[in-house]
Formats: sequence, C-alpha cells, structure tokens
Amino acid sequence: MKLNSPEELFALRDELSHRGDRPRVRVCCGTGCRAAGGEEVLAAFEREIGRHGLDVEVTSSGCQGWCERGPLVAVEAEKVFYLSVDPQDVPAIVDHTLRRGLPLPRLLYRDETGRPVPWRDEIPFYRKQLRVVLRNCGRINPTDIRDYIRVGGYSALAKVLSGMSPEEVIEEVKRAGLRGRGGAGFPTARKWAACRAQQERPKYLICNGDEGDPGAFMDRSVLEGDPHSVIEGMTIAAYAIGDVPEGYIYVRAEYPLAVKHLELALRQAEEYGLLGEDILGTGFSFRIEIKRGAGAFVCGESTALMYSIEGKRGMPRQTPPRSVERGLWGKPTVLNNVKTFASVPVIISRGADWFAGIGTEGSQGTQVFALTGKVRNTGLVEVPMGITIRELVYDIGGGPREGRIKAVQIGGPSGGCIPESLFDVPVDFDSLQEIGAMMGSGGLVVMDEADCMVAIARYFLSFTQAESCGKCTPCRVGTYRMLRIMDRIVEGNGRIEDLEELERLGRWIKETSLCGLGRSAPNPVLTTLRYFREEYLAHIEARHCPAGVCRSPGHFRINPEECIWCGLCAEACEDGAVRRTRQGFSIDPRLCSGCGRCRAVCPTGAVLFTEEVAV
Repeated sequence: MKLNSPEELFALRDELSHRGDRPRVRVCCGTGCRAAGGEEVLAAFEREIGRHGLDVEVTSSGCQGWCERGPLVAVEAEKVFYLSVDPQDVPAIVDHTLRRGLPLPRLLYRDETGRPVPWRDEIPFYRKQLRVVLRNCGRINPTDIRDYIRVGGYSALAKVLSGMSPEEVIEEVKRAGLRGRGGAGFPTARKWAACRAQQERPKYLICNGDEGDPGAFMDRSVLEGDPHSVIEGMTIAAYAIGDVPEGYIYVRAEYPLAVKHLELALRQAEEYGLLGEDILGTGFSFRIEIKRGAGAFVCGESTALMYSIEGKRGMPRQTPPRSVERGLWGKPTVLNNVKTFASVPVIISRGADWFAGIGTEGSQGTQVFALTGKVRNTGLVEVPMGITIRELVYDIGGGPREGRIKAVQIGGPSGGCIPESLFDVPVDFDSLQEIGAMMGSGGLVVMDEADCMVAIARYFLSFTQAESCGKCTPCRVGTYRMLRIMDRIVEGNGRIEDLEELERLGRWIKETSLCGLGRSAPNPVLTTLRYFREEYLAHIEARHCPAGVCRSPGHFRINPEECIWCGLCAEACEDGAVRRTRQGFSIDPRLCSGCGRCRAVCPTGAVLFTEEVAV
C-alpha cells in the first residue's frame, strides 16, 4: 500500500485510530524480556485467547522499561500491568482479567504496605518518568508500521513536507533546544544549519547506533521497540539539511534483534511511500541503508565511524575540518545519535515550546538511562533533564538492595564516579560537567559499600585502554601508563607519589588526545581521586582495601609486645581470622581477606602489615 500524499497518510491514521478500541494485550519482547521467556509468554496468550474465542488483540512490544521484572505484560483495556509472567500464568490471566475483568493479585507490583498496584503509572519505578524518546516503546508493535501510524507516526514528516521550509524545520529544532543525545550535547540545529550552508554536493546523514558502553542498552531498545521513529527523524533531518540522497544507520552487529526490526521497518516505510523516491508524492526523495559495526568502541566516535562505513579501519581523524564540512567520503555530513533522531518527530508534532518546557534552561527535554548496579529496580528509564541523581537512585531505583549506596558511575566507561554527598546535583549537561562527570550516552551504575572505588576506576580504565585505537600517543601510551599504576595500587604495591603521577597523566591525556575517547578516558580515575582519595591512601599506606575487594600480596599480623588483649580486632573481623591463644591474639593468614578492619580498630597499633608472603 503506497501513500501518495500527506492527506492519504492522515486518512489512514484516522481509520486505524478508530479501530483502536479493540481490547489489547502487549507482551514485552525486547531483548531483556525475550531472554526471560517473553516469546513463550506471547505464544501462550495467542493459544489461550484463541481457545476461548475472545476478540482480543495480543501483540509483542518493545522494551517496557522494568527489565529486571520481565517478562512484562500490559492489559491495556483493563489497565492491568503484570510482572515476571510465566507461560503457566497465562490461563489464569486470561480467565481473571480478559474474561472477568479482574486483576490477578499475585502477579502485580506491591507497594511498601503490601497493597497490590494494578497499573504501571502508579508504580514508583514509573511515576517520575516522562517518556518522550521512549514514547512508543511498549505502546506499539515495532514490526507493524500501521501500529506506528495509528499513534501518529509519520504525521510529523507529512507536516514538514506539506507545509514547512527546511529553514523552518531547523528553526523549530533550535527553539526546542535539542542537544545531541550521544554524549557530547552539541546543539542539533546548529549542526544541521552548518551542513545546510555547505556548497559541496551530495551531503550525507548518519545515525550513530554504535552503543559500546558496558551495560548500556538505550539505543538498542529504541531501535528494537520503535525503529520508525528513528527513520522518520532521519528523513525530516535530510529534508532540513538538503541535498541528502542517502543516509546510514550504523548499528553494531551484536544487536541482531535491532537489525532485524530496522530492516523490516525500512522495507515497510518504502512500501508505504514514506521512504525512497517521491515520498508522499511531494517530490522529496531519501533512502536509508544499514551498516553493521564490528564492535570497536572507538567507532562510536564520529570520524572513526565514518571511516568504518567507508570500509577503512575505524580510527579518528584530526578536526577541523569538521564533519559538516568534510565527512563521509569527503562530503558534508551530519551524524546524530539514535535518541536525537527519535526526538525530532515529537518536537515537530507537539511543538518546540512543549519540548523546551521540559528539563532545564540549558538542557531541554529528557534523558534515557540504563539504570544498573546495586539498586532494587534496574532497567531502562527516561526522566526530565534536571532531575537529581538522588531521585533517580532512590525514588525510581528504589534505593539499595542492602547496606548503603556509596556512589554512581555516570556517563559510561569514560564518565565519572560521583559520591553520595553530591546526589542532589541535577542531571543535566552542564551540572555534571562541573563535578567532573558527563552525561555520556546514558549509562548509570550504582555502587555500594561493598565496591572498591579504586578497583572500579581501574576496571573502566582497563576497558578504555583496551579499546584505544592507538593512533595518538597520549591515549595509546598515557592510558597504558595509568593502568600499570592502577594495577600496582590494587595489588598493594602502590606508592604515595603514584597519586600525583595519575593526576598529571590524566590532565595530559585529556588535553592532548586526538578524539573524545582519549580525552575522557581518565575521568573514572580523576573523579575517584577527587572524591574517594582515602581509599587510594588505604591501599597505599595501610596496604589494605577498605571494601575487601583487592587482596594485597602480604598479610596482617599482631605484635604481641604491643597487644593489650582488648579483643577489638577479633570483634571487628568478619572472616574469623583473629584467634585468641594463650600467648595472645593472632591472625590466621589462610582465613584473612586483607580487609584491614582489625588494624583500623586496634588502639595501640599492634596490628602490622608485612609484605612477606605468609606460609
């Protein structure tokens, strides 16, 4: 079915929306819920609904957010939201909810009083969220373009092609205040305008879906759950920039479901006349091709990504010239993130003022985070810019599973580690930069007292060092030297002068590296030195890890001449390594974890650390 005009699209939308009164069950089949059995739950619903002959539509959806509690099932007509659904639960759900209109309490969320909460909007995990980028994830079937059109999909494109000039589109995006959601936060409209002003032809457009941060799945979830929003956003951008015959979506090959849904969405968009030649009969043409990345973290950097598309090794190049001047194949090129393009249609549809009214003055809109780590609720969340870290961690994340939260690592492996004392800082581009962190692509890892911040910093540094392309000396050699020092510290062989050397190397790498990967690689080390310096000193001076994570090469012993037999060391030892004998107290090195609690509580300094290997 090809739509030959914007009017035909609007007529189809109205027709589909009038059919939308049919009861509907949406089963989350994003990667997280799929791994937990979402497809089996979907098949069970299809069988059970068919067996009873019910006039109920059952369909899959993209990520509904609360990945930890999947598979998730939303019964829309009855406003019932089920958690951790098993295929064996389906007959009871069909009987109670679809046939009798009653919720099934045992599969509902229960609040702190034990009261079952039927619908997700009342659940704390969802209550403070505002889904703009994720507006359709969990709300539509990502494999059916008609479902996307039913909720207003491609209406923004029709509005642009039928009544807005390219300059008006860019001005609308500018007034909205949209900044790049890939991490750098560069104003989107400024990039589009700069590329439009170039005289060189043709121009190119790239969507960066190379999401390489450990634990990040924001872009993947959008591509899986709402691929048409990205396609629509790219097509609007191509129209605004002008002379863009072709665009590319660069997505890592490790995202097979995202690639599958994208391929299907592109075919459907062309079949409906929403992509390709003479879109909606307006004379405007644009095509999109998928390029699969091989998993190199550095290819998330714009110039390295372009080299990869060209079939070259993914390595950054020096700028200027900027990509909008000379990018893909030497032509003017605009590159934006998945979430940036997904934001464009809703800005055009609802207006720049609506979008600009969300967030803060310098950081409008929302941000999507992959919330992971030591919190009760993990998953995909979207919140207004300006929300505090504390609200994210405690109100949405539900606080610690046990113990006390110590810090968050925000912004991916090149982000910063922020202590609990700074959790009231608003989450926006400028505020995070002031405390040494960055928005990044949206990773948010929560850590508690059982985590060693020195070991955490070393882990993230080891990742960025291994992923360095090696092209520039500061990143190639500097991160290697920093990593060797960090290795020495966590092994209990650090020296006090190592801290000054780490800071010097970190500043040098940030100031002189060729690309953003190198310039941000020292962030985890520099922020932990800034906020958790006492943990470094414990590793170096006391030769122990306060969290008990890093094991020193030596061992603790008790000097009997200084011991006053108070027994505080034995009380503090959680390993049962401190024993009382006739001669006094002693430490069994076979049981000692090296935590150093005994030394910390000893009033006379009788607990000593020796680098000699215990026999």
